[in-house]
Amino acid sequence: MSAPPDGLPVYRVLTGPDDATFCRRVSEALALGYELHEGPAVTFNGERVIVAQALVWPVRQ
Repeated sequence: MSAPPDGLPVYRVLTGPDDATFCRRVSEALALGYELHEGPAVTFNGERVIVAQALVWPVRQ
């Protein structure tokens, strides 16, 4: 597949609390064919850990 499915963008950043739901969202994107772009960014908002993970659609030639 040369483009992401369902009109999704080539570059995506997923964010959210560091929990099972966030991990499932990243796992689902990987299963679609996205690849991780670098490592995650992690911060603490005073109550919980918040994570951001960039994903890119691979360029296939």
